[in-house]
Amino acid sequence: MSDKKWDLVALASIPVIMTLGNSMLIPILPQIERELKVSSFKVSMLITVYAVVAILLIPLAGYLSDRFGRKVVIIPSLVIAAVGGGVAGAAAWMMEGDIAYWTILAGRFLQGIGAAGAFPIVIPLVGDMFKDEDQVSKSLGIIETSNTFGKVLSPILGAALAVWLWYSPFLAVPVLCLISLLLVIFLVKTPKRSEKPPTFSEFIASIRGVLKQKGRWLYALFAIGGICMFLLFGVLYYLSETLESEFALKGVVKGLVLAIPLAALCLASFFAGKWIGKNKSKMKWLGFTGLALVTVSLGIIGMFDNIYVVVGLFTLGSVGIGAALPCLDTLITEGVDKKQRGTITALFSSMRFIGVSLGPPVVSLLIGAHHFLLFGILAASGAAGALLTLLAVKPNKGGQSSSEGDSKQRHQHEQENETNPAYRVPLRRKKSPF
Repeated sequence: MSDKKWDLVALASIPVIMTLGNSMLIPILPQIERELKVSSFKVSMLITVYAVVAILLIPLAGYLSDRFGRKVVIIPSLVIAAVGGGVAGAAAWMMEGDIAYWTILAGRFLQGIGAAGAFPIVIPLVGDMFKDEDQVSKSLGIIETSNTFGKVLSPILGAALAVWLWYSPFLAVPVLCLISLLLVIFLVKTPKRSEKPPTFSEFIASIRGVLKQKGRWLYALFAIGGICMFLLFGVLYYLSETLESEFALKGVVKGLVLAIPLAALCLASFFAGKWIGKNKSKMKWLGFTGLALVTVSLGIIGMFDNIYVVVGLFTLGSVGIGAALPCLDTLITEGVDKKQRGTITALFSSMRFIGVSLGPPVVSLLIGAHHFLLFGILAASGAAGALLTLLAVKPNKGGQSSSEGDSKQRHQHEQENETNPAYRVPLRRKKSPF
């Protein structure tokens, strides 16, 4: 693993930068709303359009990475993301009103195209680079930690940049993408392909076969990933709106408060990735425990409309989300053959982006309703994820996963080295408390 440390550094820069490009907007959404004179729902669409475009294109990017190579897809995707950030920044700088809003939205559309072929392709590439499952899980833990570190840094950096110019987070995207692009070009060495890539018809047939054979736990993992991101971005949007509208917290101070639960998520991802190794049973139960923890936290938050309770308990719930994410990444990556890995992990990433796209608009529509209703819906979503983890995962003793097929298929599974990963996985102003 030490001989690939610089490859990992370069690859880890991608989720950091893609996360910054999106999550830096979270703390400044109310400011964007005022500057562009649009509704809170419209401004939430700046997050949603990015995610929706990525959802639609991630499977295509996964196929192209399986067909032509991971790096061939990642490099142009970073360029497109940089162009999208530049378009959004230029629109905010030079235009006003509705024209500015729709042009920024177009720039975010381009960013979403770039995002589809960047971070989602990193996960299968890490799986290609290592043969040992333990190294794969540790490396994916690093990648997921870098992703969450980007989430920790984003509210602070986004708020700090917006103090200078409200649209500077858009302008920062091309610079960040250029850094990652240079790192990938010069440091990442992709493994040589040992066999001819499949044709499109062969590819479709193989994916259909994988989903038919392993659909139970794959669909569960897809849903759990989406739920985790829905909860995370939904509550972050709630905190961003509430801290500014009720407590007049703005700028770096608000960014620091938002960074508290995200820092907890980052640390949990790092230690979870190191601890799970290649033990599928650990992955199941750690994922279940994490989702149960965030469910209980959100349920209690619903009963106490107090900012200290919201921030404190969501920090605890973020630990649960952070612990679950590396388990999901590893189970997906190790659960399918390399031929289909890019597309299957891309489908998983699409589901995560669905969660990202739904969180802010759903919460923006519910934020005026009763506090208990809002967090009751979020807690129910977490409970659904925990139940999926519990019921769709059937590991054998010793941490290995059970076969989805019958005994006649078992020999074929061993021969193809396809181990089932067993994750069958109007507001009144108050005095600021910070």
